[in-house]
Amino acid sequence: MRKVPQQARSRAMVERIVEAARIVLVRDGYEAFTTNRVADEAGVSPGSLYQYFPDKSALVTVVMDRWSAEISDRVAASLAGAGPVDVQDPGTVRAIADALLTALEADAGLLRIVWEELPAVRHRAAQRALELRVRELLAVYLSAAGVTAADPAARAWVIVMAVENVAVRWVLDQPRISREAILNEFSALAGGYARRG
Repeated sequence: MRKVPQQARSRAMVERIVEAARIVLVRDGYEAFTTNRVADEAGVSPGSLYQYFPDKSALVTVVMDRWSAEISDRVAASLAGAGPVDVQDPGTVRAIADALLTALEADAGLLRIVWEELPAVRHRAAQRALELRVRELLAVYLSAAGVTAADPAARAWVIVMAVENVAVRWVLDQPRISREAILNEFSALAGGYARRG
């Protein structure tokens, strides 16, 4: 951002601009996304928008950072709320996979833009930050649960990458696989791998 809003009215305007940017990005796609469209959607002048955001890229960055933080917080809360992790219990893996699916489904339109339209350089840092947070939590839980892998962090990385990529494709592609079936498959995949010696 060009400057940080100090007054409540300015903060409210910036929030409107960011929310409008998210709406325009999902509705119109990345290529058609412009600061003028965002200003129109937010009901502010382009000049007001430019006081805080110098260009399209700055707006997309803020939208991406917030979206990534929302997903990360939802999944982390699910992991933290799961209590003691028992990787032998398929319900634990299922709950984590369900939290990820729910977080991704919450804004499938933005997920599509991120995964299929944004240049990779635009979202890679946010994606890696999310993956790192989930992997670190999972590695701690695997260690606490007595998983005897030589490298719990490596095992956590494989599980997170597999589950994340399948979850994203399931949300975006909407294959003829029920939510119940995909959660069962996640449980079998991640649970069996996590328990492997």
